[in-house]
Amino acid sequence: MPGDASSPRRARAGLSDQTQRRIGNHLRAMYDAVLQQPVPDRFSDLIARLDTSEPDKA
Repeated sequence: MPGDASSPRRARAGLSDQTQRRIGNHLRAMYDAVLQQPVPDRFSDLIARLDTSEPDKA
């Protein structure tokens, strides 16, 4: 039966292997582009402040 979830070409979530590969490739490309962006100065400053602060004594 076409579109049957038990078909070997369909994954558990109902997406074909080809569709899952295409989604994975697009996500990898998107994350790679994000990783190439510089870290904003405000984040670097926050990380530096957190690194030098004393831990809370709870």
